[in-house]
Amino acid sequence: MADADLRYLPDLRALVPAEAMEAFTLGDERWAATLLARARDGHQPGSLAWAVLERLLGLTLIHVLREVEGTFALERADPVLDAAGVPRPTLAWLGTDILGDDGPLESP
Repeated sequence: MADADLRYLPDLRALVPAEAMEAFTLGDERWAATLLARARDGHQPGSLAWAVLERLLGLTLIHVLREVEGTFALERADPVLDAAGVPRPTLAWLGTDILGDDGPLESP
C-alpha cells in the first residue's frame, strides 16, 4: 500500500459513529448496523464517505449472518474505494479506538 493511500484514513475513520462502534463492541451488531445505515444515508451515494460506511455496514451484516445483503453492500462499496485508491476498512474499525492506531485494513 502506498503512503498516499493513508492520507484518507484519519478523516474516513471519523465517519464511523461512536455509538455504532460501542454497540458493535458490546455485541449489539444489529443496532450497530442500523446506526451505520443511518450515517451512510447522510452521504451522497457513490461518495467516498458513503462507500466507507456502506462497506462497514456490509461487513456487519455478514457478521450477523445476513450474507446476501452484506455481500451486495461490499459489491457496491468496494469499487468506489478501489477507484479512489483507498484501503478497504475492516470490522476492526468498529472495535478499535478511532483516535488510536489505524487498525487493520484490507488491500484491494
